[in-house]
Amino acid sequence: MRTAVGAIRAAAVAAAGLVLVAGCGGASGGRNGDGKGDGAGKGERPGGPARGSSATTHLKNIPEVGTALRSRIPAGSRQVVAVYGKGVNSADATVVLYEKGPKGWDRKGSWDAHNGRRGWTADHHEGDKRSPVGVFPLTDAGGVLADPGAKLPYTHSSAFTPPSYWSKNTRHDFDYVVAINYNRVKGTSPLDPTRPQGQSKGGGVWLHMDHGSGTSACVSVPKSGMQALLRALDPARHPVVVMGDKAHLAA
Repeated sequence: MRTAVGAIRAAAVAAAGLVLVAGCGGASGGRNGDGKGDGAGKGERPGGPARGSSATTHLKNIPEVGTALRSRIPAGSRQVVAVYGKGVNSADATVVLYEKGPKGWDRKGSWDAHNGRRGWTADHHEGDKRSPVGVFPLTDAGGVLADPGAKLPYTHSSAFTPPSYWSKNTRHDFDYVVAINYNRVKGTSPLDPTRPQGQSKGGGVWLHMDHGSGTSACVSVPKSGMQALLRALDPARHPVVVMGDKAHLAA
């Protein structure tokens, strides 16, 4: 099985030239309507440093997540990355890592973040510049930079490098990434271009490094946050991301 997975990853890396043009939410050609690369929108709050651990411990449920999404968190999941979008049309968000212990959910870290530059949607489509609302497993990681100690399978490849025509401030976006299992095949490299629900539903939605503004659909986190998440997320804990604006999350 491990050999088969390795073969799939190698094939995906070889096909990477087809991937990044549809990466981070499937933006056509990697460009926005203004001809700039992913995340070139202006005016959003820059991502801040990690706030570190919190005194919030032994929680019965993930805060601010209502029954609709809470019911979609698998019973076996003991790690949740919660993405709290500021508003349905906002690119500003906060990412919080929670881990479940014998006494409940404990908050392990928090970082300022960004989501799709046009906000959030419960019906994501390619090129809408909105992040999909939902609960999605986190099974695969990778990046331009060497593995920083990830527990998830990690694909180290220069193929993650954004195209040269993208905005300069996005050049390091994919130094570290964690694939969000929206319209993708889990257990494969984040570079795998397969879209089980079809290309129109978008894909290539990742957690990746922040450049200080909104994305095409991904969630961006400061480098310190990405390193912390990569070192913490453990397949044995069945990690998932719960993501959306506050109104959708609370439903």
